Amino acid sequence: MSEHPENYEDVTIYGLDDDVEEQLLLAHNECTFIWSNKEGWPVGVIMSYIWRDGKFWLTASGQRARIAAVRRDPRVCIVVTSTGSPLPRNKTVTYKGLCTVHDSREVKDWFYPDFSEALQGADPVRRDAFAKFLDSPRRVILEVEPTQRIGYDGAKMGKATNEWMKRQAQEQ
Repeated sequence: MSEHPENYEDVTIYGLDDDVEEQLLLAHNECTFIWSNKEGWPVGVIMSYIWRDGKFWLTASGQRARIAAVRRDPRVCIVVTSTGSPLPRNKTVTYKGLCTVHDSREVKDWFYPDFSEALQGADPVRRDAFAKFLDSPRRVILEVEPTQRIGYDGAKMGKATNEWMKRQAQEQ
């Protein structure tokens, strides 16, 4: 990065590379899930997810307020950061997306084992026990298809800032 702006007014030049983004989404399993309540206010919670075929998959009990909200208005937002993942810190990606609520046995049959393995590990006893635990009568699966993304790589910004500061010091 040879040029650095005089300030941080435009940080879009520090975007998250596609390959790093994919690594982040597969390595992590926690996001902030944001929806709008009846009054139109944004509300968010931390949720576990799996990233499969370009979509986020999450689960919650059907009586949760967020389920009624996304049935009313499927526009949601998901934020993932590298904090807590095996990747270096300072990487984030935010998605606007459309949420579909699933309660079919077909979706639950593939989702619960896959989700359980992502959260509990490959041990079949733990994985299967957690999948069984999840399979409760009111539980639904949320599928979020991204429609827009904003990626940010703080390491790029840090490197560019250090280079700019060195040039500034040399000019004085």
